[in-house]
Amino acid sequence: MPAEPAFPLTARAPGEVLFRRGAEPVTTARFLAEAAGLAARLPAEGPVLNVCADRYLALLGFAAALMRGQVTLLSADRTPQRLAEIAARHGARCALSDTPASLPLPVIAPAAEAGPEAPNPAIPAARIAAIGFTSGSTGEPQPHAKPWGALVAGARAAAARFAVAPGTSIVGTIPAQHMYGFETTLMLPLHGGGAGHAGPVFYPSDIEAALAAVPAPRLLVTTPLQMRALLGTGIALPPLIGVISATAPLDAALAAEAEAAWGAPVREIYGATEAGSIASRHTTREEGWEPYPGVAFTIGEEGASVTVPGLPAPVPLADRLEWCGQGRFRLAGRLTDMVKLAGKRASIAGLTRILTAIEGVEDGVFLAPPDLDRNPRARLAAAVVAPGMDAKAVLAALRERVEPAFLPRPVVMLDALPRDAVGKISRAAIAALAWKR
Repeated sequence: MPAEPAFPLTARAPGEVLFRRGAEPVTTARFLAEAAGLAARLPAEGPVLNVCADRYLALLGFAAALMRGQVTLLSADRTPQRLAEIAARHGARCALSDTPASLPLPVIAPAAEAGPEAPNPAIPAARIAAIGFTSGSTGEPQPHAKPWGALVAGARAAAARFAVAPGTSIVGTIPAQHMYGFETTLMLPLHGGGAGHAGPVFYPSDIEAALAAVPAPRLLVTTPLQMRALLGTGIALPPLIGVISATAPLDAALAAEAEAAWGAPVREIYGATEAGSIASRHTTREEGWEPYPGVAFTIGEEGASVTVPGLPAPVPLADRLEWCGQGRFRLAGRLTDMVKLAGKRASIAGLTRILTAIEGVEDGVFLAPPDLDRNPRARLAAAVVAPGMDAKAVLAALRERVEPAFLPRPVVMLDALPRDAVGKISRAAIAALAWKR
């Protein structure tokens, strides 16, 4: 019988710098030795719940579990209740955490401790290496298994698409447990190129300090929400070779502002927890998305799906897609995004873009009530962050831009929207603010 396909834990040479912990470079050889040392401390069986905030320790924990043949559970929601639910539902035997954690299972504090030289093990491509969870922004978070081969293929495709060379410093602002952050700041150093930054990094001052602490060339991996906040401060960043954005649609005007301020191209990744990163575009130059090599989209009137190298079956997508020539596609909204009022149709995402483009509005979102299709008196709502404006002013500005049927009732003014670490909003939280105040 032919041998089962396998990939090494890392494709990097022993002397290459894989990560940076402050000013301290970590070579591939050192990483393998430290991962083997941590693997020896894990229970005999998994899965392992990995909640490390330090990005390098998160990588060590993931590698150690792979060495033991165990699955890693990855949740960007770090609330004790959610982590306890995941641990119980998936039978986690221990948790890896670098901060105090209140969890109903043994907690191991990983340490980057030097040990004897360790081999670079081959991991079967079909082995489930991790289980990632959807954000739960529209309901209960759903688990999605990630075969090792699919993770490796995605990292190599991203490295080629974004020209990530071995000397590139990668600074990410997304938790390592979020699939976007996991793929770009953990898997990319393992199987693509570049040296990861341990982090964690979130606030604008954190981003500036992290970039200043690593050598050029520098690649910033972030989100539209964090880009907007960073540009709003006027903080000057060290020279960048590029910016990668994901987790939410990136407005072309914001991308252009970032390119002008930072002197580097801004590119977006299109993906989903279910499928991983599967396409990209240069936002200010291209409307269409270019699929990663080996990724095949099937687009029809009833929806779209994608076939991804390493995944056992096509993955249905929650977005409506349209072909736009030269093998590219455009986004035409979410399957659940369209609303109909007074015989007219509109996109919730499109209305939100109009809202956030109003001068003085810093953040905002439109929301449809659950009974919109059956209650003739139901109306859309909007939650808005706009210091110096009131609801009447926001409504007046919207009245000039949208059909009367889609004007929100109510308009709820907030100091901040309830967003998670990557900028996603809980529908339930916004609904409570909009209709239950």
